Amino acid sequence: MSETKKIKTALVSVFHKDGLDEILKKLHAEGVTLLSTGGTHKFIESLGLPCQAVEDLTTYPSILGGRVKTLHPKIFGGILCRRDNEGDLAQMAQYEIPEIDLVIVDLYPFEQTVASGASHQDIIEKIDIGGISLIRAGAKNYKDVVIVASKQQYRPLLDILSARGAETTLEERCTFAKEAFGVSSRYDTAIHAYFGQYEKEAR
Repeated sequence: MSETKKIKTALVSVFHKDGLDEILKKLHAEGVTLLSTGGTHKFIESLGLPCQAVEDLTTYPSILGGRVKTLHPKIFGGILCRRDNEGDLAQMAQYEIPEIDLVIVDLYPFEQTVASGASHQDIIEKIDIGGISLIRAGAKNYKDVVIVASKQQYRPLLDILSARGAETTLEERCTFAKEAFGVSSRYDTAIHAYFGQYEKEAR
């Protein structure tokens, strides 16, 4: 499992930005195009780095109070495109969808919100939809995409960038995908547990 892939475009949309600046600077130095949303977009620009806003690519603004930002074919097509599939590549060209090779995303702090004693409605708003979808899409297409699904994976990514530049092996991408599905599984388990408790209290 040694097939290497070069990262050309990265989608970055995170809650935890600490420790991200060095990664972003290295990606920029390697010529990687940065794509982002909201607060992360502002953070990247504050570092003096160029960054394209997701809404400029999709031509749709963030809507429904931020509930819908990245859920768009130009984002998910870019992640899920199979680079060795001629049909996929033809549709990417037809609809002018850029390939996205790296996804750095984390999830709204659901468990912390529950632990804080927040209201039910506030807790519901911390159920991440776009983030979890990006994680699953990136992990599913690990053959072509690097998925970094939590700040615990910042260091492994930084180590790769420092050692080899913006290139990853298939084995590395598979490891990131495994970790990403672990993040997804734990998150859904926490939500499931919360709804079980809420259901009991609502009776």
